[in-house]
Amino acid sequence: MLQPILHQLNSKNIVLASSSPRRKQILGNINLKFDTAKSNFEENLDKGSFSSPIEYVRETAKQKTLEVVERLFPSESLPDLLIGADTIVTKEDNIFEKPSSKDHAIEMITSLSGSSHKVLTAVVLVTPKSSDVFRGRVSLDDRLDITQFEEVSEVFMPDLPADIIKSYVETGEAMDKAGGYGIQAIGGSLISGIHGDYFNVMGFPLHRFCVELRNICKL
Repeated sequence: MLQPILHQLNSKNIVLASSSPRRKQILGNINLKFDTAKSNFEENLDKGSFSSPIEYVRETAKQKTLEVVERLFPSESLPDLLIGADTIVTKEDNIFEKPSSKDHAIEMITSLSGSSHKVLTAVVLVTPKSSDVFRGRVSLDDRLDITQFEEVSEVFMPDLPADIIKSYVETGEAMDKAGGYGIQAIGGSLISGIHGDYFNVMGFPLHRFCVELRNICKL
């Protein structure tokens, strides 16, 4: 979807505010040129203070992105586009992020086994406002245009025997994945089907991103 404007985009300064190798791979696969900057935001927001998992992932994604803006671009020298995101797994409004240990990963996958769950990704696109506002000291809100959106995919996991769950976790793949599994690799063998965007389950909703970016570019 971005091919007609890719040459324009690749002449811009684009930064992915994430250290996720999956997000880097997804965007790299469409030949988008960008730099990466890891967010240092501690993902410790009080889940109980949010009315829904979507509200939680939306705020986490925003704070992760703004941390990069404030730390690396404290003055007017913003990139042309900064991309941030956060992904969580939810089931019955319970939020599953990255497991803290192998036992935690086993517990997560066991909870998801034999039913469906949802993968939510919130994406934040930050662009600078007109340079006309950069006269004197201005607030962060006065410097930025922020576009946010969310994508939801439903994932189906069959009943998994305990030995299969344990052996999967022992591969080490589960430890940096929301929900404790990665659909793009060994964890794909644990999944019987999905409804929605496959790339969203990986961690970045590619099609929706392209649509939103074209809207920002007014193309």
